Amino acid sequence: MHSQPSIAQIDWLQHPLRSFTYALGGNPHPVQLVLPPQQPLSAVAQLGKALFYDTALSASGKQSCASCHDPSNGYNPPPGRPKAGFAPLGGSEPMASVGARLSPPPGSGPVMLGGPHLTSPGFRPPPSLAYLYRQQNFSIGPENEENETITLQQLVQLGQTASHATKTAAATAQAAQNLVPQGGMFWDGRVNTLQQQADGPLFNPVEMDAGTPQRVAAIIEGQPYAKQFIQLFGPNVFTDPKQTVAEALFAIARYQIEDPSFHAFTSKYDAWLQGKARLSPQEMRGYLAFNDVKKGDCAACHLDQPTRDHLPPLFTDTQYEALGVPRNPHIPANRDPAYHDLGLCGPFRTDLKNQTQYCGMFLTPTLRNVAQRPVYFHNGIYHSLEQVLDFYNFRDVQPGKVYPTVDGKVQKFDDLPPPYHGNVDVTDPPFNRKLGEKPAMSAQDMRDIIAFLHTLNDGYTTPR
Repeated sequence: MHSQPSIAQIDWLQHPLRSFTYALGGNPHPVQLVLPPQQPLSAVAQLGKALFYDTALSASGKQSCASCHDPSNGYNPPPGRPKAGFAPLGGSEPMASVGARLSPPPGSGPVMLGGPHLTSPGFRPPPSLAYLYRQQNFSIGPENEENETITLQQLVQLGQTASHATKTAAATAQAAQNLVPQGGMFWDGRVNTLQQQADGPLFNPVEMDAGTPQRVAAIIEGQPYAKQFIQLFGPNVFTDPKQTVAEALFAIARYQIEDPSFHAFTSKYDAWLQGKARLSPQEMRGYLAFNDVKKGDCAACHLDQPTRDHLPPLFTDTQYEALGVPRNPHIPANRDPAYHDLGLCGPFRTDLKNQTQYCGMFLTPTLRNVAQRPVYFHNGIYHSLEQVLDFYNFRDVQPGKVYPTVDGKVQKFDDLPPPYHGNVDVTDPPFNRKLGEKPAMSAQDMRDIIAFLHTLNDGYTTPR
């Protein structure tokens, strides 16, 4: 994932011809990207598609995989979630206090509703299902090439003693040596495969709530695609309900791997990388600020360059960070002040529950189709990219703009118990600034970065 530096690290004065091309929004070094093959779906993937959209599998009879992962919205949660409730970019009123005062409409909060009557709220907003086809298994540390039998607990011990290099957009290769959690699926990386990922929501009582394998198998056996099951998996596929469900989950995974819409790479930025599009002046400024260590430094975690073998960037290093985003009062579980979502160390992941150095860490998501997400971060606290950029810009220098104030004291990192505040990243830019210092980004920088982020939406059509 860590390849050549971006154009933000190039001294344009040393390369006047490149500078002229960049100034016009072009790419003087187009790349021939290695894209996933475009070919008809296999019979298994076609079956998986039918299952992906089948609402009959849910307890309500009204919810499918596509209900929470909208194909028309980048496999993000569906649009139409609340957009109001927080101060605008650079606004004078504290974002958290405004958010606490203005409640979203009933049933349209930061989490989805599921269960038998579609009234049971979830705990986290669903992450996108797109661009997971290259996701690695969960591990701790750099790529494990020398000792494939090392256990997770051994990796944890190594991570506790290893030194930590500051992660910046200008030095991702150096930071790649850090022994940190990475890979896996869900916000806490608790499963490794798309098959396991599909299993979670299917049986989760606050999501599809499918009940038992026996119930699911009986429904599948009565569906029009049951004949495909027999043709693909043999005449005895329905004799063992657990095997029936396993084959169904396998088919859903194959659909996600084979269907190009799950990893389309059809954004304007992809076209720009290949020399087929020009960025507007604002998009180019945003790209530079996205990579500038002294401004956004976004590319430190959201890698934006092709790999050495020309695979297109996924805009994530798949690592885990504790960012200390504000507590979201609109998540029903948060009405209990004793409840805390601690990410890697619980409550849904249990194998790292005693590794308190990871409490508060969540997976860095892809930024592809990010402008289409209805809510942001693991708790859906923000509803616009403007609010997200405000958080990065003001968290440390003006925390009163981000967190609630109680009895005159700003409640910084209010969604983490105090013993875990030390896990929050205060080292990597722009989080290395101190109270009262100048914010890393101007309002114009943030508007420019948002313009660039919109170039990551799939569906761009190259002008003829």
